[in-house]
Amino acid sequence: MPKFHADQQARTRLDQARRLLAIAQTGLHYTTGAFDRERYEEIAAIAYSQIAELASMDTGKVAELFSFESGYANPKLDVRCAIFDEVGRILLVREAADGLWSIPGGWADVGLSPAANAAKEAREESGYTVHIERLLAVWDMNKHAHPPSAFHIWKLVFLGTTESAGAIVGSETDKVGFFSLQDLPSLSLGRILPEQIRRLAELYRAGGVDFD
Repeated sequence: MPKFHADQQARTRLDQARRLLAIAQTGLHYTTGAFDRERYEEIAAIAYSQIAELASMDTGKVAELFSFESGYANPKLDVRCAIFDEVGRILLVREAADGLWSIPGGWADVGLSPAANAAKEAREESGYTVHIERLLAVWDMNKHAHPPSAFHIWKLVFLGTTESAGAIVGSETDKVGFFSLQDLPSLSLGRILPEQIRRLAELYRAGGVDFD
């Protein structure tokens, strides 16, 4: 079987496993019967095993990740900020976890709007205080060539302009810089893809919003 087809098949199976887990999670939230709870827990255990296999993770680690998830199952929200300088270079931060580069961002925090989350992440990870100009993209990571993830993730990317520079806050990133689109460093592909950066640059220049 060609690798492309094998990859597509694995992505389909991973999506099915996440859907199965979402059904189990939602069922556990609403059920009041002991018998139903037992069956939903069994479905969740099957889904953990499938996700672990397809995402190359340990089953126990998958179960640990989802132990914090309760209630009606929803996609997780990753909010990021694209910042360009006057010559069109994009600001990237180096992730301390893997030594690879991404645009600043992370999980959305409760109590902040999406735009406020993007500005906060930019300041913490790059040191730059930014003004959020507009929304650039809303992407479903399932529809892009990211490495397999245990979670179903939606990515919101906002355009930001720098207002002032400062020091990196926290320990998630350890370096920051502006890079030309023709000379990008090694990217953290679970966070951002080269083709997504190129698309963001197009949207920055031409306007509009890209969405899945």
